[in-house]
Amino acid sequence: MLEEWRPLMCPFDVTMQKAITYFEIFLPTSLPPELHHKGFKLWFDELIGLWVSVQNLPQWEGQLVNLFARLATDNIGYIDWDPYVPKIFTRILRSLNLPVGSSQVLVPRFLTNAYDIGHAVIWITAMMGGPSKLVQKHLAGLFNSITSFYHPSNNGRWLNKLMKLLQRLPNSVVRRLHRERYKKPSWLTPVPDSHKLTDEDVTDFVQCIIQPVLLAMFSKTGSLEAAQALQNLALMRPELVIPPVLERTYPALETLTEPHQLTATLSCVIGVARSLVSGGKWFPEGPTHMLPLLMRALPGVDPNDFSKCMITFQFIGTFSTLVPLVDCSSVLQERNDLTEIEKELCSATAEFEDFVLQFMDRCFGLIESSTLEQTREETETEKMTHLESLVELGLSSTFSTILTQCSKEIFMVALQKVFNFSVSHIFETRVAGRMVADMCRAAVKCCPEESLKLFVPHCYGVITQLTMNDDVVNEEELDKELLWNLQLLSEITRVDGKKLLLYKEQLVKILQRTLHLACKQGYTLSCNLLHHLLRSTTLIYPTEYCSVPGGFNKPPSEYFPIKDWGKPGDLWNLGIQWHVPSSEEVSFAFYLLDSFLQPELIKLQCCGNGELEMSRDDILQSLTIVHSCLIGSGNLLPPLKGEPVTNLVPSMVSLEETKLYTGLEHDLSRENHRETIASVIRKLLNHILDNSEDDTKSLFLIIKIIGDLLQFQGSHKHEFDSRWKSFNLVKKSMENRLHGKKQHIRALLIDRVMLQHELRTLTVEGCEYKRIHQDMIRDLLRLSTSSYSQVRNKAQQTFFAALGAYNFCCRDIIPLVLEFLRPDRQDVTQQQFKGALYCLLGNHSGVCLANLHDWDCIVQTWPALVSSGLSQAMSLEKPSIVRLFDDLAEKIHRQYETIGLDFTIPKPCAAIAELLEQSKNPSISQTLLSPEKIKEGQKRQQEKNADALREDRVLPLRAIRFFVENLNHDAIVVRKMAISAVAGILKQLKRTHKKLTINPYEISGCPKPTKIPAGDRPDNHWLHYDSKNIPRTKKEWESSCFVEKTHWGYYNWPKNMVVYAGAEEQPKLGRSREDMTEAEQIVYDRFSDPKFVEQLITFLSLEDRKGRDKFSPRRFCLFKGIFRNFDDAFLPILKPHLERLVADSHESTQRCVAEIIAGLIRGSKHWTFEKESRDPRKLHWLFELLLESPLSGEGGSFVDACRLYVLQGGLAQQEWRVPELLHRLLKYLEPKLTQVYKNVRERIGSVLTYIFMIDVSLPNTTPTTSPCISEFTARVLEKLKPLTDVDEEIQNHVMEENGIGEEDERTQGIKLLKTILKWLMASAGRSFSTAVKEQLQLLPLFFKIAPVENDNSYDELKRDAKLCLSLMSQGLLYPHQVPLVLQVLNQVREMAATTLSGLLQCNFLTMDSAMQIHFEQLCKTKLPKKRKRDPGSVGDTIPSAELVRRHAGVLGLGACVLSSPYDVPTWMPQLLMNLSAHLNDPQPIEMASPDFGLNSSKTPAPQIPSVVGSLQVSQLVLG
Repeated sequence: MLEEWRPLMCPFDVTMQKAITYFEIFLPTSLPPELHHKGFKLWFDELIGLWVSVQNLPQWEGQLVNLFARLATDNIGYIDWDPYVPKIFTRILRSLNLPVGSSQVLVPRFLTNAYDIGHAVIWITAMMGGPSKLVQKHLAGLFNSITSFYHPSNNGRWLNKLMKLLQRLPNSVVRRLHRERYKKPSWLTPVPDSHKLTDEDVTDFVQCIIQPVLLAMFSKTGSLEAAQALQNLALMRPELVIPPVLERTYPALETLTEPHQLTATLSCVIGVARSLVSGGKWFPEGPTHMLPLLMRALPGVDPNDFSKCMITFQFIGTFSTLVPLVDCSSVLQERNDLTEIEKELCSATAEFEDFVLQFMDRCFGLIESSTLEQTREETETEKMTHLESLVELGLSSTFSTILTQCSKEIFMVALQKVFNFSVSHIFETRVAGRMVADMCRAAVKCCPEESLKLFVPHCYGVITQLTMNDDVVNEEELDKELLWNLQLLSEITRVDGKKLLLYKEQLVKILQRTLHLACKQGYTLSCNLLHHLLRSTTLIYPTEYCSVPGGFNKPPSEYFPIKDWGKPGDLWNLGIQWHVPSSEEVSFAFYLLDSFLQPELIKLQCCGNGELEMSRDDILQSLTIVHSCLIGSGNLLPPLKGEPVTNLVPSMVSLEETKLYTGLEHDLSRENHRETIASVIRKLLNHILDNSEDDTKSLFLIIKIIGDLLQFQGSHKHEFDSRWKSFNLVKKSMENRLHGKKQHIRALLIDRVMLQHELRTLTVEGCEYKRIHQDMIRDLLRLSTSSYSQVRNKAQQTFFAALGAYNFCCRDIIPLVLEFLRPDRQDVTQQQFKGALYCLLGNHSGVCLANLHDWDCIVQTWPALVSSGLSQAMSLEKPSIVRLFDDLAEKIHRQYETIGLDFTIPKPCAAIAELLEQSKNPSISQTLLSPEKIKEGQKRQQEKNADALREDRVLPLRAIRFFVENLNHDAIVVRKMAISAVAGILKQLKRTHKKLTINPYEISGCPKPTKIPAGDRPDNHWLHYDSKNIPRTKKEWESSCFVEKTHWGYYNWPKNMVVYAGAEEQPKLGRSREDMTEAEQIVYDRFSDPKFVEQLITFLSLEDRKGRDKFSPRRFCLFKGIFRNFDDAFLPILKPHLERLVADSHESTQRCVAEIIAGLIRGSKHWTFEKESRDPRKLHWLFELLLESPLSGEGGSFVDACRLYVLQGGLAQQEWRVPELLHRLLKYLEPKLTQVYKNVRERIGSVLTYIFMIDVSLPNTTPTTSPCISEFTARVLEKLKPLTDVDEEIQNHVMEENGIGEEDERTQGIKLLKTILKWLMASAGRSFSTAVKEQLQLLPLFFKIAPVENDNSYDELKRDAKLCLSLMSQGLLYPHQVPLVLQVLNQVREMAATTLSGLLQCNFLTMDSAMQIHFEQLCKTKLPKKRKRDPGSVGDTIPSAELVRRHAGVLGLGACVLSSPYDVPTWMPQLLMNLSAHLNDPQPIEMASPDFGLNSSKTPAPQIPSVVGSLQVSQLVLG
């Protein structure tokens, strides 16, 4: 791998990115220690050296970090990272892009190329531990310096990164601890004991990160990240993490005025709940907090604050799941072996009953304030709003959890209470009624026998009483009490079916009385009852979700519940209690179907045959009953039977479906109601569509019934998806990643088992496609093209789901869909047309008929789509149709992958297969294939390969002709597509050129070096441009060895280096038409036609979008292909056009000619010497032309800048191979650096960047022969002497004009400085390393231009200087460069004070009494008396030494104050008093002292020193 990709490592080329990406993806890092010499030891020093020496974040640096992170994780303890740790942390800190100072300009590259936090975290985690503890020290330093950014008052785009760091780091450390302490050993290298994390390491880590996490709890972006971090930290050190969280939670539960504080703290306590409740050796007193927390959380069930209500439900639900709510206070008398904490908990559990009852009172209050009368006007919608349905869900699941976890005694009290509440009120059935019914259902589910005894007789009595009178059946508005009791009854029957059998007579009577009520609300509730009765008796499901198998109802002497607080379930002994339908239940279910389903089917059958008139309401009622029966008993009814649809696809293997057993044997002796429903519903559907198509309500139900007939086996996909999602959320919020997988609470494990069972019942893919399915899918297609948009929409969703289930049904359906798009049909309506297009488009998750991976279908679909534009139903006036076509084109374009595979079975494989068939052992039960069959199979495979439309197969001639003709189509979109297509066709028609292998060492005459030095070496010198050795004759040209790839040879040579052979061995140029292939002749004929070319050029030189025309790579590729495949055959026709276009000054014509000429230059690669081509030595004529005089001044500054730009583009592509040209250009530009025009200055700055880019300080790199920065900077500094020698501020007084005559040196200097600034700014974003020491000498000059205080004048010079300083300050400085910077800077006392406060804040320096005394001494420096001045004299501008010392003291004290922006340490008040004494001192002290007091109240964004070297503080402040 290294041999293959090292030659790509040329830092000036895009291939560098490629090489590092390959390294990141493929280099192996998990070899065992005895093989390390074949693994990372081959490349580690080389790549880490490269990483260390690059300072300005090129794009590939982040990928090196990802590689090192993987390496560190796989080899903990085998690599010594200590020498690199300080650099690693400095760069991670910089990568966070935190704002420093007030007006910082960010280099955009620092944002886009910043390290991926995930990988940085993995790297840090893997380096932790070990004997040296260095990483922990730096990690603590990192968090010290960024903690204040987590303060809730700070916000910015950088915050997301900081939050991610907090969330990922504890997670990563927990994973490492799990790997070292709990994970089963695997083939991966184990961590050596010397480098495993010790308990002390873990404690240090938790202590260094807890402060920022506690601040982040209240962040503006929400508390999610902090909660996840706390969850992981509490697993490691609960005693350090939970107490500070509780300290913040108790006050938050008391205050009513800060809801955000409450929701934030509660969500964090939920994260640590398991660690809190389980106690354990680290934090035994944890469980004692549980009851106080629960009792105080109750007021959070608040009808007026939705988010508080939801988080409270989650909070109470979480704690209830973890803890059995059993009163253990009696144990105190019976046992004497309890610990103090157990005794405390036993007495506290007496409050559980009180808690449950108070919770219920709160819920009842919530319900009473949620009734429709309370929350709606008369006219508003009666449905539940989204928020109400969320509250309903929260309420029911929390109440259900509490009752599941209760002891029998507490449960009975709660049951009586909820029963009394539900029967003493009459609720409306939309909102409040649903909530109460949910609570009752939860109670009945936990203890069916006791609960049903209370509820069923009561509801039966009330309903029978209210339906005594036969008139009730026909009433439109029903008694509210009747509706409420029906709703209650329908919910409480969702329990264990065996327990319902006792009440079957009463339940059947109620169904007989209520199923045919005229009131829709009434019969819908009755249908729900029927549906739930059927489901309860026929499905398989767990009947309890208690946290301990067998429940808590054992005497205290045998069972002590407190031991089970927070305990996980045991996966291998879950003891799930399943409900499996008994024969009585199945008989009862069939009895229900015979009693209630059959009569409806008979009625609908007669209606469908036209023998019986039924009103729409009656049809709807019958359909509702049929649907309820179908989805109630879907599990019992066997799938549809029938004849399979044959001949859809030729196959030599069996296409039968696999039968999946889901726990139930179907009783085939009984009638299959599914088939009866299917035949009745189809008849009824045809009847409705023919006679009353506008009965959309019935159609909606029929669509649902068809969907369920086809696929329903007991559960719906969308319900399963939402349960899967919520299961995962709960699992995440309560998982224990430290001790390993599956340590979940029992209820979650049971839920997961149930989900797995449901997943099996939902598996429908790969069913056999039968006639009955065919009929129903065709019905769905008919509905999908209905006149009513809602019917179409619903039918299409069911249609897409059905298409995904049956093998090859799409092949049967596509021709029927395409019928609607035929241009020759006159009877298609617009609605049918639209419906058919939607059927082709598909939905986001299902099958899309427009791009099936099946050529037989594509051959029909795509041409039909194109020709459908001619259909009379097609209307461009309708935006919806236009949008549909756009979506279809987009979907085919984006998602259709043409898979470029040849399916072949190699001969040896076939031979082995034949031998296997003949062998006796193992014997094969299937019948053997005859040799003829095998041959037929292979033949089919070859035919299939020949069909494919792929880039490596030349398009058919018809297609080529079609695209070439359309280059001159009237519509611009068609032309654009044709240009891309023809460019691709030309690429397919490209002739192969012969290549030779060469040995670069032989050409250069140098031996192969032992080490790898990159850069300019004797063995790659022959690639350099040398004007003395340019091939000027045909013979020289043909004997030269041209290397087209600019990166080869910079780092090292490829192992097998190939270049193009000489011209005489290449395909012949200047062919006649007869020598060409048919495909080439098509292109040749059109481009030889002057009229065609003229038309093409006219189109190409049109303006595309005014003012936004850009050079188009598509058109460039077209012309490159033309000149490459046909050399100069078309030049005679094109040349006059080119000459005409060049003379025209319009932008679009210039763009067009540029595209053609660029194509010509690139396409001429293989032309002969007479015709030319592009190693820099091949293109020598072009370079010499460009270098003649770029800045001639003809045509003004714009033309000058453009010429330089072209030159820069040419030279930049040649990178390191043109040192001679770069030297010549620099020599030409140096005298012209004092340019006056801004655009030329900017362009020169940019060109200088490219000239010096080759001068890099990368490891193992030889000094470059290209121009060197240091020499150039030294020459510039000499010219700037007139400015450096004077002390005054530099003003920009040079006007934008080239002055005539001599200017003084100072003016020349300022002009030069402007260009130099442009160069430094341009290179900050492009070069690899930071300013070298000569450039640092320029710093004092910049300070003279841009004084440190804010100056908002829009002066170009000042702005540039400021920007330049900002950019330079963000570069990384190496430790040895820090003293250089400090030498250069003087007279910057105030900035030094700011830096000092930053250093104190990061704990880089500590605030001790010695420092305080030092500054206080300085403050007391006596100032000299003021002298009287002469009225005419100028004031002293230079302050006295005493004033400087005193100012330094005040600044030092101020720095100490500012180092604590968010808290008040003990020493702070005294310092503020000391500072106040200087309020009346002379300037500049007077200005400084109020600033500090003011700032400490404003809490500024903290400052981070970007340079941390060994500094003597007092020297720094004294400046």
